[in-house]
Amino acid sequence: MLDDEQAYQALKSRDSRFDGWFYAGVTSTGVYCRASCPVVMPRRENLCFFPTAAAAQAAGYRACKRCRPDAAPGSPEWNVRADLVGRAMRLIADGLVDREGVAGLAASLGYSERQLHRQLVAEVGAGPQALARAQRAQTARLLLETTDLPVGEVAFAAGFASIRQFNDCVRQVFGRTPTGLRARATPSRDAPGRPSPAGTISLRLPCRPPIDLTGLLRFLAARAIPGVEECADGTYRRAMTLPHGGVGVVTLQADATETHVRCQLRLEDLRDLSTAVQRCRRLLDLDADPRAVSDFLGQDRALGPLVAANPGRRVPGHVDPAELAVRAVLGQQVSVAGARTLAGRLAAGYGKPLTIPVGGVTRTFPTADLLAAADPADLPVPRTRRRALLELTAALAASTVQLGPGVDRDQVERQLLGLPGIGPWTAAYIRMRALGDPDVFLPTDLGVRRALARLGCPTGPAAAAATARRWRPWRSYALAHLWGALDDPGATDPAPSP
Repeated sequence: MLDDEQAYQALKSRDSRFDGWFYAGVTSTGVYCRASCPVVMPRRENLCFFPTAAAAQAAGYRACKRCRPDAAPGSPEWNVRADLVGRAMRLIADGLVDREGVAGLAASLGYSERQLHRQLVAEVGAGPQALARAQRAQTARLLLETTDLPVGEVAFAAGFASIRQFNDCVRQVFGRTPTGLRARATPSRDAPGRPSPAGTISLRLPCRPPIDLTGLLRFLAARAIPGVEECADGTYRRAMTLPHGGVGVVTLQADATETHVRCQLRLEDLRDLSTAVQRCRRLLDLDADPRAVSDFLGQDRALGPLVAANPGRRVPGHVDPAELAVRAVLGQQVSVAGARTLAGRLAAGYGKPLTIPVGGVTRTFPTADLLAAADPADLPVPRTRRRALLELTAALAASTVQLGPGVDRDQVERQLLGLPGIGPWTAAYIRMRALGDPDVFLPTDLGVRRALARLGCPTGPAAAAATARRWRPWRSYALAHLWGALDDPGATDPAPSP
């Protein structure tokens, strides 16, 4: 976390790289801003700094109407940190407090509510309720600006318990009433216009440039499961099952600038909006700080040329950790096409058909509970992976293994390695893509070994792992650069060596 003097220098430079890292409160106006706010620079004695928007709101500041600090990218700190606060911040962003309350959040993390509150206030300046409230306010603004829903429906869809609570929060955070906020919406900014067709929410997801969205979509397209996903003409679309029991279909494509990604969401239950947005952000790694990663990896004599050629490389995540884990098991010892075929058979046999298909997306991927209860003889997977698949889905269904943004990554990896048929490559691949760990390396990966050979680096597993130690704490990004260095990165699967 930046200290106040570093934050002040970043604010003076109006450096957009620091948007989301901190927020500046102006005591003379009662407004808080993002780092790149273009307004006249306040006097130093009138400035105070906050690590989160929730902390600024809790201190009585309202969001700047010009720079819209609540719409800044998330802090990359919560991607990296694996301690209690980092795990809590990821779970709050996923909407757990709105679904299960602070008690559910504390239980998920294994701490008392009092201890959790104390840790969050000490680290980020706000407790779990204030952090969740800030996220509800952001969701309300999105719904007010991008849909024609009645204001009362917006309140409950955003997670507020009452209309009065909703009105008070919007007035305090944005300095306007909900109807006033809707009336002054500017479609040219974060809201690209009224949704079309009906029922679709259109928005733009902020990110820190540069971003190699083309490379990300190529990676996802090569692995797209027919019926569950589709990718064509620079557009990626997929179905996902969301916490409130509804199904969502998301469509992602490049924006005119590198500072946003266009997103369209069709949701059965609007209460899932903030969760769906966060999962899309994790899928595309939008909260990363690519310049910090590139500045570090670019100094390496082997990786430097790759990083210089593509400083916007991201690590592809996933919208459903359990689905990614199943697909990782299916992908053992087979090509991308083979893994895609197996996953497609599972989806066709056990996936839930959509009530309203969107393009080529017609069904969801089957849940772990459904696969665990299936007749093993009916599963369309090779016998060599059938036991591993059943053991994994049974553990997920029974919650003896939990995957999600708030888990302890080390503990989950140990649990996965204890399951039959899951080895180090599979566990590490799940840790990287499903759990968002930025520091994972796969020394036995065939694609990695090919790329290392082209760079003149040793390719043996032990030697490759030793080489990768100098890329810490960004080994997942180094891995992405190595995969991208292959002639056709979309045609080569990150598969383990035999």
